[in-house]
Amino acid sequence: MISDLFAKKPLAMMLEEMKGENRLRRVLGPVMLTSLGVGAVIGTGIFVLTGVAAHDRAGPALILSFAVSGMACVFAALCYAEFASMAPVAGSAYTYAYATLGELFAWIIGWDLVLEYAVGASTVAHGWSAHFQDLLKTLGIYIPLAFSGAPFDFNPSNGSFLVTGTFFDLPAIIITAIITVILVIGIKESATINATIVIIKVAIVLFVIILGIQYINPENWKPFAPFGYSGLSFFGHPILGSAGPGGIPVGMLAGAAIIFFAYIGFDSISTHAEEARRPKRDVPIGIIASLIICTVLYIAVSAILTGMVPYDKIDINAPVSNAFGQVGLTWAQRLIDVGAIAGITSVLLVMMLSQARVLLAMARDGMVPIGFFGDVHPKFRTPWKSTILTGLFVGTMAAFLPLRVLADMTNIGTLLAFVIVCTAVLIMRKTHPNAERPFRAPLVPLIPILGILTCLMLMFSLQVENWWRLIIWLLIGFVIYFSYSRKHSIMARVRRGEVQAFPDVPQAK
Repeated sequence: MISDLFAKKPLAMMLEEMKGENRLRRVLGPVMLTSLGVGAVIGTGIFVLTGVAAHDRAGPALILSFAVSGMACVFAALCYAEFASMAPVAGSAYTYAYATLGELFAWIIGWDLVLEYAVGASTVAHGWSAHFQDLLKTLGIYIPLAFSGAPFDFNPSNGSFLVTGTFFDLPAIIITAIITVILVIGIKESATINATIVIIKVAIVLFVIILGIQYINPENWKPFAPFGYSGLSFFGHPILGSAGPGGIPVGMLAGAAIIFFAYIGFDSISTHAEEARRPKRDVPIGIIASLIICTVLYIAVSAILTGMVPYDKIDINAPVSNAFGQVGLTWAQRLIDVGAIAGITSVLLVMMLSQARVLLAMARDGMVPIGFFGDVHPKFRTPWKSTILTGLFVGTMAAFLPLRVLADMTNIGTLLAFVIVCTAVLIMRKTHPNAERPFRAPLVPLIPILGILTCLMLMFSLQVENWWRLIIWLLIGFVIYFSYSRKHSIMARVRRGEVQAFPDVPQAK
């Protein structure tokens, strides 16, 4: 029946499932959770995507692009925090959608999160490789061309693809393999390593700001918005502003759309709610604190970068370190490369960590085979099989796809996830107005509506190819859902009487 597609999973059932043998360890406090958020955010946005966004889409107006993306994230983050306090279980937006919008929407968002985290991690692995090779070059060491990058690239000046003369990106494969091993060993060890790296890279970011401000040339900010302040389009047709070569939207909003990926750290925090010691309090703290810290640092570094180097001279693969090299500070370039390598490593760790947790949540619900994706290691208490599969997938994509393609693919999935979470908050406030909410998003319905509108605006600022990739990805997902997931889902088993149905969302007394 059609109604079965929209069957909602009671929150009480989600909480009950955590009591089984396959629950994860509660070892993360607010500092660790904030560190995981900062670990996922600070790195990719500052050290990788600033180059692509400034060079191809926004110019110095990248400063405003980060502000716009940050504003959209504030709206979504408040909605995430409300749900994370209500449902402290693994799964993030997937779990929230199952409780509010029903099974089909849960599958859509879960499948979308696979795209978001896996492709996002591949983007990060590519950025790690670029900085690692940039550091080696300053030391006079060169990786053979055949193993230094993706075999093809996209040329935004004429909208065409070109052959690079390489076979695959070897450093990206190596770092992905190392992170996979770390993640299999355990969440506590992974979080500790991440916290150490976060301290290092925040120090490097502050170093970039303090030293770089002395080398700003205000003339580099002129014109401030060479591509314009808009960039809004609808399936490749400009609505506000114009499109560049190949129909790519350009402008400040187009820049905001491409660097939006850099903010998904707070999203990853909610995937670890089941591993938080006091999730109803600590997860909202981690989400909001990490977002505030990272937004301030992003805006500062983008101002430094575009002030030091003309936007059309910014290197897209290692923008920040290369900028210091262009002003003659080779020693600083090396130091920043080391910090970037450390920072991007923690981003890769958190994104791959989050991917496995989403797959675990889907496996518990029967959406994917639980014997594989839901298998928690008896010693390490981690979803080790899905972690290894994630590593193989990420390593393969990072080895063969270029940065520009990977970055664009990630953003539309992230934005769709945020739209669904904001929508889910509106629905839950109507359907369960008295449910316990340790954290409540303020100014509802205004905040969720603004979140939906700003995220849709940024989605429409992406080039049309991203919409087609998303549609194809979702069609593949529908095939899996209707051939496997619908028959094996937890709610299908409840309807057949194989599983006990639990009461609906607990009401506050």
